[in-house]
Amino acid sequence: MPSFDVVSDFDSHEANNGVDQANREVNTRFDFKGTGSKYEFEEQVVTMTTQSDFQLQQMRDILHQKLSKRGINIACLDEQEAEVTNNGASQQIILRRGIDADRARKLVKEIKAAKMKVQAAIQGDKLRISGKKRDDLQNVIAMLKEFDIGLPLQYENFRD
Repeated sequence: MPSFDVVSDFDSHEANNGVDQANREVNTRFDFKGTGSKYEFEEQVVTMTTQSDFQLQQMRDILHQKLSKRGINIACLDEQEAEVTNNGASQQIILRRGIDADRARKLVKEIKAAKMKVQAAIQGDKLRISGKKRDDLQNVIAMLKEFDIGLPLQYENFRD
């Protein structure tokens, strides 16, 4: 029985490289000289620190640019609230990995509403789609590409 998995993932090595490139750019730009602006990347969380809210917005744009050039979809970024104090500003950006339970249920509901002859099963942080015909599975992939859940989806482990 043919099947495939729907996942939401990113290459953490490429994310680390993108953060390093953003750090290099911030260190060489004239408008960031002497501000102590930097990015820190630990366990899927990017922490940006600088002096003002305006510079924080510029740093966010630089990070988006560097990550998208590295092939990381910025839809997987979950930007937390910026913390601005008298002597600085900081913000955390979480890189989301996996499909959470609510979004997975929403995807299963959409697949069942489409009345296709496939079965969808939630397996941890991914979704397993199986059916009798390969064409049905390809139609599900086409439908999921059109459906927007706020996460980038990848389709892997396609088996006949």
